[in-house]
Amino acid sequence: MKTPKRLQTLVAEGLVDEVMRQLMSGKEATVYMVRCGEEIRCAKVYKDTKQRSFRNNASYQEGRKVKNSRQARAMEKGTRYGRQMQEEAWQSAEVDALYRLAAAGVSVPKPYICYEGVLLMELVTDTEGNPAPRLNDIELSAEQSLKLYAGLINQVVRMLCAGIIHGDLSEYNILVGSDGPVIIDLPQAVDAAGNSNAASMLERDVANLTSYFSRFSPQLASLQYGKEIWRLYLAGQLTPDRELTGHIEADHRIADVAAVLEEVKLALIEEERRKLYQAG
Repeated sequence: MKTPKRLQTLVAEGLVDEVMRQLMSGKEATVYMVRCGEEIRCAKVYKDTKQRSFRNNASYQEGRKVKNSRQARAMEKGTRYGRQMQEEAWQSAEVDALYRLAAAGVSVPKPYICYEGVLLMELVTDTEGNPAPRLNDIELSAEQSLKLYAGLINQVVRMLCAGIIHGDLSEYNILVGSDGPVIIDLPQAVDAAGNSNAASMLERDVANLTSYFSRFSPQLASLQYGKEIWRLYLAGQLTPDRELTGHIEADHRIADVAAVLEEVKLALIEEERRKLYQAG
């Protein structure tokens, strides 16, 4: 096939020897099967920021660190340099997440290099050596769905133990490889400790999995793993091998309204002090 423009640089640099075919095209990138020497890998070509659905969603960016204050200011102002830095940060977030998650025992593709807006990584294959299908593209029995669901919930737990939340997890970004499910598409990965939307994103990821697998095993629909996992995380009791029940006890305690108002008051005072300090 004709080499796509974004991959021509990798071919010229000797990082890719041949672009074999397109594997898939999603809302964030187009993925190609490529040959690198004797190995077959995949090349993820990120789409232009104007074409991406996550481009204006600041909730995913919250809590991410940048290299220096100049870059941070440029990104806040939306200058040309700032947009370039934001684009690089978006792409490097996936590479960083892949390395962290692999080290934590999460099943993700092995990354090799991110160069000129292209992420070169391992090609996940099925038992016959073909590119692995997405979870959404295979038929499941009730027994298979229960096994896959349990395994993926554990993967979510391991991700959170590593401080990362996928943020867009569903049957469309999980591949079913020869050794089981592999989680992909992580440029929007969320820092669990630094993002105020972390709890809702984790619960949404789990809810997506529960909704999908309950089509094959309806008994899964009532499980509340998302809330349980987050509660354990906040309490410092979440570990990769923690046994979960899928159920949580309702909190019937009466809220201490006076204490809450006092906390709000203190927060407002602190904010005023911060503004005065910055103004000075």
